[in-house]
Amino acid sequence: MRHEINAAWILRSYGKRSYMEEIRLRACGKVNLGLDVTGRRPDGYHLVRMIMQTVPVWDEITVRRLSEGDGRILLSCDLPEIPSDERNLAWRAADLFRKEQNVTAGVQIMIRKQIPAAAGMAGGSADAAGVLEAMRQLFVPEIPAEEMDRMALRLGADVPFCLRRGTYLAEGIGEKLTKVGDLPHCFMVIVKPDFGVSTPWAYQALDEYLEQYGADPEGLHPDIDGIIQALQKGDLPETAAHMENILELPVAREYPVISEIEIHLMEAGALKAVMSGSGPTVFGIFTDEKKANKALEQIGGERYGKFKVEF
Repeated sequence: MRHEINAAWILRSYGKRSYMEEIRLRACGKVNLGLDVTGRRPDGYHLVRMIMQTVPVWDEITVRRLSEGDGRILLSCDLPEIPSDERNLAWRAADLFRKEQNVTAGVQIMIRKQIPAAAGMAGGSADAAGVLEAMRQLFVPEIPAEEMDRMALRLGADVPFCLRRGTYLAEGIGEKLTKVGDLPHCFMVIVKPDFGVSTPWAYQALDEYLEQYGADPEGLHPDIDGIIQALQKGDLPETAAHMENILELPVAREYPVISEIEIHLMEAGALKAVMSGSGPTVFGIFTDEKKANKALEQIGGERYGKFKVEF
């Protein structure tokens, strides 16, 4: 799926080249190959070092230009529980772009969801990035990447990464991005249990865990540099060996099914299985497609959202 991840955003566009009327594109989710929390800012935001990896699990975003001076932002989603107003990050992305770039036309946004919600896969951030990219192509295609990144960061720390896509080291609160080596060829089984995890709760639970067990016990923090070095060498087994997520310490203690899924994936032949982001999504890395298929078939039944992707 490497080609699909790095391919052009556009699935389909309508209208003359000089006046596009509609853009349809894929907004891809992510997993964290490694996630460490290194501190906390005075404003409460946690400082992180993490390896973010785009995955070919996507929402389909359609943005249609309305008439000049209309001013409306109309948003709909195929999942009725998803808000269609300013509570939705994709709506806020369109609103921010219109104000920042002096766009007077209204837009209609349609979202078809595939990325699970509250899953640690940046579904909302991916949708916001997709809307920003669609708005750029519809209205102001000459905007430089730096300006797009600035707008994306105003929406959330994961949104700039979702704009760029690929394999990146993210630092600060997640906004400082450095390209690293691509994930070597493999198969990934992604499993999302039938519940969500609040990101603020996960970070608060980590703070309480560290306070209880000590801020820096030996072996607690993931070896992010080890992942980077293994990626640069194109060494998949070594990359997988270093994959860890510090948020898993408190989250899996609260939700034991996360560890149960990891055990299943490892027993099925995964090189490593890790929780993504604040959870509860778990992914396993496989070199053998048959083993990945078997793991996918045997886990969870209808209770889980399940994907198998190839890199």
